[in-house]
Amino acid sequence: MASLALAAYRLLSPLQPNLLRLLSSRKPRLKSFLDARENLFEELEARLHALPEPSCRLWIHASSVGEFEQARTIIAELRAQIPDMDVAVSFFSDSGYEARKHYPDAAAVFYLPLDTPENARRLVDMIGADIFMLMRYDFWPNHLEAIRKSGARMILAAAALPPGSPYLKPWLRGLYRDLFSLFDAIYTIDSKDREMFLNQFACKNVFTAGDPRFDQVVERQKKSDERAAKLKPLFRDRMVLVGGSTWEPDEAILIPAWLSLRQKLSLVLVPHKVDRPNIERLLNNLRQQGIKAVTISEMDEQFDPAQQVLVVNQTGYLAELYTIAAIAYVGGGFGVNVHNTIEPAVHGIPVLFGPRYGNSPEATGLIEAGAATVITDEPELRKALSALVEDAGHLKHTGAKSSSFVNARLGATAIIARDIAQHCRTKS
Repeated sequence: MASLALAAYRLLSPLQPNLLRLLSSRKPRLKSFLDARENLFEELEARLHALPEPSCRLWIHASSVGEFEQARTIIAELRAQIPDMDVAVSFFSDSGYEARKHYPDAAAVFYLPLDTPENARRLVDMIGADIFMLMRYDFWPNHLEAIRKSGARMILAAAALPPGSPYLKPWLRGLYRDLFSLFDAIYTIDSKDREMFLNQFACKNVFTAGDPRFDQVVERQKKSDERAAKLKPLFRDRMVLVGGSTWEPDEAILIPAWLSLRQKLSLVLVPHKVDRPNIERLLNNLRQQGIKAVTISEMDEQFDPAQQVLVVNQTGYLAELYTIAAIAYVGGGFGVNVHNTIEPAVHGIPVLFGPRYGNSPEATGLIEAGAATVITDEPELRKALSALVEDAGHLKHTGAKSSSFVNARLGATAIIARDIAQHCRTKS
């Protein structure tokens, strides 16, 4: 018997289209949301109709780009094993779809339509997936129930239940118990998450696999990047602090904390937003503090890392830039949540970030492993940086903990891909 929350959702969800249309006249973002889905079914049907019949079809849903990154190594592994398998990818967010709409290893990339029973039935019938894989979260009840009824194997990958998770709220627990029970297999990030699914939601077939993003980051590390490689000689004799995905609150403590160590430590800033207004704001901020800076787009052979801060005003550098870093400061921890902490950790360096990291299991794991330090203010950051800069043994030991943390979490790709491949071969 369905929970009261799920029963209420089923009853009210058909009202979504009319309600959103009514609100969209006053909410431009809602209008954009609806406009993006206006011809979704017609365009998707045409795309799928033009494809050859696959031996097996995998449908992956990701809320946005970050969740999709967890699936990329799985897709690559499956395409190597089953070349005539195809992959359909759906996104909920605009940013996710826009960033990956031309993803070359997907037969179709599309927006998930509104979660009404009619939309769900129509979409599930159109895709005809043999396997559905949901990355981490973004549970839409009507779609999930329609997929269950279609007979597709359902997998929840990179699943996590961090403390404070909304799934654990008393008034929502019944709803999520119903939704989790729809999945044939749940692959959790760590053993703590597995125990939570078993004990709190009475789930079956729950396995600890790890986070495929660790595999993705390691694979990316192996690939050379010519742009970042050209920077290495410039910093050959310098210890480097990379501030990655920084926002104004991060820079407000990072820059003054670094200043007292600038004789020994070079600074590279990679702001989260690289649009011209934000870069100009950052450059002005540095100038007002008497700090010379140059953007990476204007850097020439006269660049001196002992005298100038390098500001990265282009995208696509950050993951590779950590190769030149001795220490990483990751931004976002004074905002909604800290950004990607795996990317620096894979390079075996200490990681620092602000206090808001609760939605990041890997950040929590790095702290527990002794590989990361949480910073709450500028004096605390200065103290942490000084300890690392002045003590080579401490720097090396903490960095080794980062490497160990990452290496212990590799292998999720192989585990999840094996499940999917076995199901595809059984179908064949």
